[in-house]
Amino acid sequence: DDIQLYQIFWSFMVVYILCFGLYCTLLMISFYTDSRTALNIPLGFWFAHQGSIYTFVILIFIYVYLMNRLDKKFDVDEI
Repeated sequence: DDIQLYQIFWSFMVVYILCFGLYCTLLMISFYTDSRTALNIPLGFWFAHQGSIYTFVILIFIYVYLMNRLDKKFDVDEI
């Protein structure tokens, strides 16, 4: 019962954080498109580029953690 509440809570927290980040991005869209970086690249493009790399790396670590936990649950872990 506690595990289900924990999972529901963190599911809502992830959705909230993602929606809040999208909202903040939309509020500052004109600032992002008008500003330029040192290499004359639009700032919004640079943020999106960096964010997608960080998101991909974080997803890899989450996948590794979940798969290791699943391996331990079924006693097929490598260590």
